[in-house]
Amino acid sequence: MVKKNLASSKKSNPTKKASPTTKVTPEKLGLNVGVIGLGIMGSSIATNLHRAGFQVFGFDPSPKQQKLLKKVGIEVCASVSEVAQQCPYMLLSLPSVLALENVTKDIASSAKKGTIVAELGTLPHDAKEASRQLLSKKGIQLLDCPLSGTGAQAVTGDLIVFASGEKKQTIAMEPVFKGFARGCYYVGAFGQGMKMKIVANHLVAIHNVSTAESILLGIQMGLDPNMIVKVIGDGAGSSRMFQVRGPSMANRTWDKATITIDVFSKDMHLIGEAIESYAVPAPLFSSCVPVYNAAKALGHGQDDTASVYKVLEDWSATAIKKNKKSKK
Repeated sequence: MVKKNLASSKKSNPTKKASPTTKVTPEKLGLNVGVIGLGIMGSSIATNLHRAGFQVFGFDPSPKQQKLLKKVGIEVCASVSEVAQQCPYMLLSLPSVLALENVTKDIASSAKKGTIVAELGTLPHDAKEASRQLLSKKGIQLLDCPLSGTGAQAVTGDLIVFASGEKKQTIAMEPVFKGFARGCYYVGAFGQGMKMKIVANHLVAIHNVSTAESILLGIQMGLDPNMIVKVIGDGAGSSRMFQVRGPSMANRTWDKATITIDVFSKDMHLIGEAIESYAVPAPLFSSCVPVYNAAKALGHGQDDTASVYKVLEDWSATAIKKNKKSKK
């Protein structure tokens, strides 16, 4: 639990698993929860909080998402301000710095003093810090709490929260986190959450491409793709990304995106900046960058990041053709 983690300066343990359908006694809070941004991640977070027994208020500019979440039972509001007026606890799942800036202004002008806001996105520290300072002037506390997990994992509540900011407010937010995530780590002062997220995404970027590379190798050697996913996924060479993205690569379903190439390009940029800033040798990450760039250039921007498999497959086909021509 977050509270337990805070009590230990030497060792942090994740919260216990919490099923998104398990009651976490939100009535003890006596408070509503607001979710701003009802996209791939936000919609699942809002849905799981609702199933856990919270009164959830949400906003998203997309009429399609509004309609979808109303069917689930979420109180969809007409504006960010309407959500902020009713919810002492708020979660932000936003796609860009501009969205964060606009939402922050609305919250600052509408939320009550003492409101706690957890920013869940993968956005630059400077942008989050600017929002924290603006909200702080109004007596509103912003926490930096990016998530580890994909959109598919969000559906089942298989997420980890990297919580950072004021300890007291982080502990207060714990029941909300337990309503949509299986675990939470308190990682320190505001901004440490994003640093941890960059480390996590660095590995995700590498493991995603290594998964594609390994599956393609197996297929080229005559193995069945789904058998590869099943057998290797249960062995020493597996990774969480192999387990999560392997099936999509094997079944060529990257058109059903849980995080798109376009969105992950933003994350890749943040990782690259951190690597350069801290002068960290990163040969594996560097080798992945051209693959993601190629996926975007080849029209996979709105496809899942599992589409890097198609990039490697195309490169392999080109290499085979060249080898055949050279032999003639």
